[in-house]
Amino acid sequence: MLLLSLLLLPFIGSILIAFAPSNARNRAAGLAGGVALLDLLLAAYLYLRVGGGEVLRYEAPWLPAYGLNVILRLDGLAWLFTMLVLGIGVLVILYARYYMSPADPVPRFFSFLLAFMGSMLGVVLSGNLIQLVVFWELTSLTSFLLIGYWHHRIDVRRGARMAFTVTATGGLCLLCGILLLGHIVGSYDLDVVLNAGDMVRKHPWYQAVLVLIALGALTKSAQFPFHFWLPHAMAAPTPVSAYLHSATMVKAGVFLLMRLWPVLSGTPEWTWLIGGAGVATMLLGSFFAIFQHDLKGLLAYSTISHLGLITVLLGIGTPLSVVAAIFHTMNHAIFKASLFMAAGIIDHETGTRDMRVLRGLYKAIPYTALLAMVASASMAGVPLLNGFLSKEMFFAETVHVGGTEEWWMSYAAVAMGIFSVAYSLRFISVFFGPLAADLPKAPHEPPRWMRFPVECLVLLCVVVGMLPHLTVGHFLASAAVSVLGANIPMYDLGLWHGFNLALAMSMAALSGGILFYIVLRRYYALASRNRVPILHRLKGSQAYETTMLTLFVSATWLVTRLSTRRLQPQLLLIMVMFVTLPLLLAGTLPSLPAPTFSGTDLLFALMWTIGSVCAVAAAWKAKYHRLAALLLVGGTGIVTSMTFLWLSAPDLALTQLMVETVTTVLILLGLRWLPPRFMPEKFSGQTPRPVVLRRSRDLLIAVCGGLALAATSYAVLTHPASASIGDYFILRALPEGGGTNVVNVLLVDFRAFDTMGEVTVLSIVALTVYALLRRFRPAPESIAIPAQQASDVDPAARETPLQQASNGFLMIPAVYLRFLLPFMGIVAAYFFLRGHNLPGGGFVAGLIFATAIIVQYMVAGTAWVEAHIRLRPHRWIAYGLLLACVTGLGAWIAGYPFLTSHTAHLHLPLLGELHLPSAFAFDLGVFSVVVGSSMLILVALAHQSVRSHRLPGGDVAPRAAIAAEEIP
Repeated sequence: MLLLSLLLLPFIGSILIAFAPSNARNRAAGLAGGVALLDLLLAAYLYLRVGGGEVLRYEAPWLPAYGLNVILRLDGLAWLFTMLVLGIGVLVILYARYYMSPADPVPRFFSFLLAFMGSMLGVVLSGNLIQLVVFWELTSLTSFLLIGYWHHRIDVRRGARMAFTVTATGGLCLLCGILLLGHIVGSYDLDVVLNAGDMVRKHPWYQAVLVLIALGALTKSAQFPFHFWLPHAMAAPTPVSAYLHSATMVKAGVFLLMRLWPVLSGTPEWTWLIGGAGVATMLLGSFFAIFQHDLKGLLAYSTISHLGLITVLLGIGTPLSVVAAIFHTMNHAIFKASLFMAAGIIDHETGTRDMRVLRGLYKAIPYTALLAMVASASMAGVPLLNGFLSKEMFFAETVHVGGTEEWWMSYAAVAMGIFSVAYSLRFISVFFGPLAADLPKAPHEPPRWMRFPVECLVLLCVVVGMLPHLTVGHFLASAAVSVLGANIPMYDLGLWHGFNLALAMSMAALSGGILFYIVLRRYYALASRNRVPILHRLKGSQAYETTMLTLFVSATWLVTRLSTRRLQPQLLLIMVMFVTLPLLLAGTLPSLPAPTFSGTDLLFALMWTIGSVCAVAAAWKAKYHRLAALLLVGGTGIVTSMTFLWLSAPDLALTQLMVETVTTVLILLGLRWLPPRFMPEKFSGQTPRPVVLRRSRDLLIAVCGGLALAATSYAVLTHPASASIGDYFILRALPEGGGTNVVNVLLVDFRAFDTMGEVTVLSIVALTVYALLRRFRPAPESIAIPAQQASDVDPAARETPLQQASNGFLMIPAVYLRFLLPFMGIVAAYFFLRGHNLPGGGFVAGLIFATAIIVQYMVAGTAWVEAHIRLRPHRWIAYGLLLACVTGLGAWIAGYPFLTSHTAHLHLPLLGELHLPSAFAFDLGVFSVVVGSSMLILVALAHQSVRSHRLPGGDVAPRAAIAAEEIP
């Protein structure tokens, strides 16, 4: 349970902070910092077990039949990344408390940050590969929210979209690769997969698996050619950049490569794909970093370069290179987070990050300048700092792999070292020279606690660099054992290994970088006049923009050719495909058994004759009077309800009847948005020939579609079945579901996950309708109608459809009809409480209660209802979904599959024995969602202003604000 708590704490904190007021700055920061600190202490406590070589596991059933259980797994590697995520997260939260402006909605920021923290922990702790992919995509979503936090800026929105598009696309490739990998191994359990390396590498699908998983990892870690999204993500607030691009977001890709290293490495394909991408990224990133003018831009490209270095080490594939990769991951997270925070302090105190303007800052902020220079020296690989140790291990591995023949990797490593020294000196240069006099703000030292996170991280740079064995030696060994197992090599974290080739390469990189920077200093003066190298103009973002533009143009072309704003051509295309596609797939019509009639019930036949007449009459009447057509369609719905009842399906009959009631009223509200239909043939005396042909075509296609659907239904119903699935549910409904109403038990127990998905979709639809209608408020302008046409307008059209429908209620005093609300509320409660054993349930009860409120709108009007009844449909939806999820999590936490139902038998005085199923709470959530969704759509429709046709003489006929309908 400790692992589960470790994962859930950030998400719980995110939800709590989301409800905080927008001005609760200190409260939100304190709660976020407290949650992250508590999680950090919990993770540190777990090292008492992990440090001894134990692998902690927590497993809860999810879909056991498919091998998809929720598994949390903590070993040395996962613990190391957990500490990076949480440790730097705590410091970033403290830093953000002082960095963020009081005008920003800070609780929303900390809510997003904790949600991202939890998502990253999910990636690190996942012991099931499918579960890992879910959290992987969740990191893309939450990072999109963080990067786009200042959504009023165009560059922020563009950077957030670019990062999400690239990483989410890579996530889809990762999902495909994981599915293939699980198919090869026969399991998605990480422990099983890690022990099947030889099987995977020998399988014919190995190359496909490697490429797909590599695409997921390389896109997330901004490796060439997908590196372009990371610099654009620098438009985010600096605390976001410090967190996402030092210890979390970009480190997810290298974590995945480390995690699957025992399974996928050891082949030439791995070396060339991973190592090649790493070398290209390492060189391009370090070279581009030199020519940046923005402090965060420089740090962004330097991050790309160091991620390429780590990827190269993993691509080399030797055990010692893996140790070096893990070590440099730790070091890079420490010095890069401190540098991002230092850049944020400079921006916060001076008002700019432009290095062409900044100079002489050491005189104004000496303490911050000293911290930033130490961190920059660590990034450059200066001895006695942590960056030097891991970079020297990198040099040593390139020499070891290249040998005496292939020196190209060693040359690339030294070139990257030279470039890294050059851009580190470029960063440090803002602290020297005369203090700039034209800065937007007068610089001064930041608040004490804003600088504290930078001090902690720089102190780690020094301590780890001077005492590596005592500080991180044991942690590094635990992480290396988790990846390498028994193949862990001998390595030494000592400061001095004698005069060797790796030391010579380090010294060459330091001296070469200094000389290179001195040579380029004159170039920097020219760069201020926007003279940049040609190579710097070759940005990967241009390829991304071209691709997105091509996709947009192609989609526009398809929409133009295949879509239309009119409904009839779309229905025509759908019906034609419905009729012809089965014939194309089947080749010939399947033979159907001859129908047999055991007898004809005259009452049933009469009922369906009425329903058919209503359907045909509705199609005919719709040309002249929509309200009458709607009533006729309602008659067909009532006949359908009676049919369900006739065939012993009372639950379906109740649901169909209430759905007909609610949708009829909602359509009544929507009818006023449609324009009045004036028939040209009514005024000319004859129907044009094209109209006759079109109607004949539509009639023929409709008849063919109806016959095809009838034949399909008949074929399914007459198909012989060896066993009925209904028997399974009938036999298990009472003993396993605790109810005698098989339909309700099926919905809230056996198929509760499907029901949860359906109510979620219903909520999304309601919110979408509300959002669209909320933004669409037409102006009440008047449109003149010719006098000849106005004289032929149906007088009933002068009233709104809702007024026409409610005229029948006017014979009854409205005060009496208001008593319908409590009465129908009691009826809804009755059907809700009996639903587990008798026809009823949360869905039907929700529709009944929604109908009760709809009646109040029809009788008393919108103003009276909203003045006396607090609906809050958004909260009904939110609480319903939350209750449904909590019901499922309760079973999951207890060790049962998600949404497993349990029944408690209580013996109460007077009432006797009472069984209370947990599905009751789930059904209550369904009830709440149905009521909230129905009310939200109703309120959205009822609140729209009416745009009217102006009739001669000043009369007004209702008119919708949507584009005119096609005149037949």
